[in-house]
Amino acid sequence: RNVQQAASGTQEVSGSIVQVNQAADEAGSAADQVLTAASELSRQAEMMRRDVETFLGDIKAA
Repeated sequence: RNVQQAASGTQEVSGSIVQVNQAADEAGSAADQVLTAASELSRQAEMMRRDVETFLGDIKAA
């Protein structure tokens, strides 16, 4: 009986470890996507800053 309980417990722990690994992989993938989106947003913000700077310079020159 104790051996069966230990084996069952071991299987449950193994299953939990697999689930944790899968969740960690998914979290890592989500983090990569967030980093990519943040980098793109930063790039676009810099482009917008330059465009606004140019626009304001054109207004001052007019």
